[in-house]
Amino acid sequence: MSSLQPVRGTHDLLPDDSRRHRWVEEIAFAAARRYGFGEISTPIFEFTEVFSRTLGETSDVVTKEMYTFADRSGDSLTLRPEGTAGVARAFISNGLAQSLPLKLFYRGPMFRHERPQKGRLRQFHQVGVELLGVESPLADVEVIALAWRVLSELGVAGKVRLELNTLGDAESRLAYRDTLTTYLSDFRTALSEDSRNRLDRNPLRVLDSKDEGDRKIVEGAPLMGDSLTPAAREFFHTVTDGLTQLGIPFVTNPKLVRGLDYYCHTAFEFTTTALGAQGTVLAGGRYDELIAQMGGTRTPGIGWAAGVERLSMLVDEVPAGVRPITVIPMGDSLRAMAVAERLRRAGMTVDLGYTGNMKKRMARADKVNARFAVILGEEEASRGAVTIRDLDGGLQSEVPLASLEEHLGRLL
Repeated sequence: MSSLQPVRGTHDLLPDDSRRHRWVEEIAFAAARRYGFGEISTPIFEFTEVFSRTLGETSDVVTKEMYTFADRSGDSLTLRPEGTAGVARAFISNGLAQSLPLKLFYRGPMFRHERPQKGRLRQFHQVGVELLGVESPLADVEVIALAWRVLSELGVAGKVRLELNTLGDAESRLAYRDTLTTYLSDFRTALSEDSRNRLDRNPLRVLDSKDEGDRKIVEGAPLMGDSLTPAAREFFHTVTDGLTQLGIPFVTNPKLVRGLDYYCHTAFEFTTTALGAQGTVLAGGRYDELIAQMGGTRTPGIGWAAGVERLSMLVDEVPAGVRPITVIPMGDSLRAMAVAERLRRAGMTVDLGYTGNMKKRMARADKVNARFAVILGEEEASRGAVTIRDLDGGLQSEVPLASLEEHLGRLL
């Protein structure tokens, strides 16, 4: 090892970054709680089959991006590249079919072996929700409304655009698959190697290709909307009508295809150009067949996930943390430790100045953005008192040590 550096595509979250990340997560979780969602936490790694069977063997995630390894028992394990499959596995493993409908919120790190770029890492963090057991399109409206509420409370709703499409029901997709295959077959030799492989196994995957040549071909492809059954068309109409009634702005994008194989009906993305090239900050869709595909009973579901790193980059300001009180001993450090502990037990945030002269300790107080300094000098100690200095206004006063908590409580 030539140098002790983080692995490419990963980074350390230092205190300021962590505060920003935590604020994004807590805003999302607080909004989810108001919509009736409870938190779930699944393992960071699963048996590889959990992802390979559900995400689609032709998806970029499975073919190019998963971190897969064999453990000492020879089992194939994969670091989770996304959250939905793990939640679906947990639903089956824990026998939760009797608890429907279920509203679940998750947060945590995900892992994909991608080319690192702005807002895209190999270890990244997501918040997400899953609503299981509701067939009605009203569930789609509620889940998208929750996403809009999160983005609004983060102060970034004005920087994003909601793009919406329908992938139809099974009958619609079957008819569209035939139509799309006929169209793409005429361009087989011009397609990229990946898309040629997908053409025979899952032609809808070609619509999601990043290859420039493929994109030009796809521009002229027939649209899913032309193959929708009346039921699928009515489902999508209910979703768009519901969003309109809630005042949530959106645009329909007939070319929008989610990158995983388990989606049906509603697909949506909140995109932004505020991070340079257009990027997705929150995306999701409906997946009514996923749990059955994994071996459970058929359970409709819809959800979304958002990248915490990208949301953090969009946020202009994060509220400052609680400003501490700094305790500065000018003599007996153990006595200062005892005073600091008293204040912490009273619910106050306290930073202790360990070493240095008064100037250095006050510089430390400035660095941590302390609100007040409690100075324990020898003379004050002889009188059973301490000095409190207002670090914003500069005024200071001597107060009895016995009533320090009460006095600071009034000031705070």
